[in-house]
Amino acid sequence: MNFWVSDPEGRKRRYRAAFIAKLSDGESEACETQVWIEFAVRCKYLDAFRAEKLTGAYERIMGQLVKMIEESDKWLIKSK
Repeated sequence: MNFWVSDPEGRKRRYRAAFIAKLSDGESEACETQVWIEFAVRCKYLDAFRAEKLTGAYERIMGQLVKMIEESDKWLIKSK
């Protein structure tokens, strides 16, 4: 069984624009999470050390998403 074909999100990897749109959505969500991390620190729900580690992790995630957008052809499912 081919899991990519039965996976609705995976199907979007067949179409460049849809794939890039999903990656862009992910980048936006990661950026929003960074805002909430900052908010949590200001409200003293989260200490600065943990916030810095989380923010760094999200920076790396966003960097990977941007790279995938820039090199999207490498990630697309090719038609047979």
